[in-house]
Amino acid sequence: MTPETDDLVIRVDGARPLSAELVAAFEAVCDRAEDRTGRNAVILHVSGAPEDPADEDITVALVSKWERALRRFERLPAATIAVASGECGGVALEALLATDYRIGTASLRLLMPRRAWATWPGMVLYRIVRQAGAAASRRAVLLGVPIPAADAVAMRLVDELTTDADTALTAATELAEAIPGAELAIRRQLMHDASAVSFEEALGAHLAACDRALRLSAASAAESGR
Repeated sequence: MTPETDDLVIRVDGARPLSAELVAAFEAVCDRAEDRTGRNAVILHVSGAPEDPADEDITVALVSKWERALRRFERLPAATIAVASGECGGVALEALLATDYRIGTASLRLLMPRRAWATWPGMVLYRIVRQAGAAASRRAVLLGVPIPAADAVAMRLVDELTTDADTALTAATELAEAIPGAELAIRRQLMHDASAVSFEEALGAHLAACDRALRLSAASAAESGR
């Protein structure tokens, strides 16, 4: 099955406002990814940015559900791979920053929220500063300056630029499929902990991972010796 025909695919249009339907779509793809065996990649296509945010149907409760859905998405026992093109802002940017591997086209521009009268407090600010650093993201965060494709790669917000998104997506998916989902989730958590907690706090989780690896190795050796 090719990436584009798999049902572990979700498309996000950043020009559209946050909605209950979008939250439900993410919850549904998370359900499928968590139940699936033999498929270790979820694919996200993002593009579009809001011209003038429409908030009349958005509530704090809806934003909370969206953030919980994104948090679940970025903790999946599967690799999450994004393809981003054109202007990418709003919910598209928020979803992009929650993925493991990001492929961009030359037309890509990341757009932070630009509101003269209020700051949108979504976790997009948290993710972009956490991932790119405060200094690198300062102009985008404070002044809303767009981040073009080349800068997005330099800031490590995008992993590669391509003129052939289908080929790049296939290659990334093949890499992801070689790693069991549970193993990938452990690596991801250890990586995140390395930048967030002290050595002493991280040690326990690393020792637990070592113990798991040794037990799996022993079980595999016992199975082969039968």
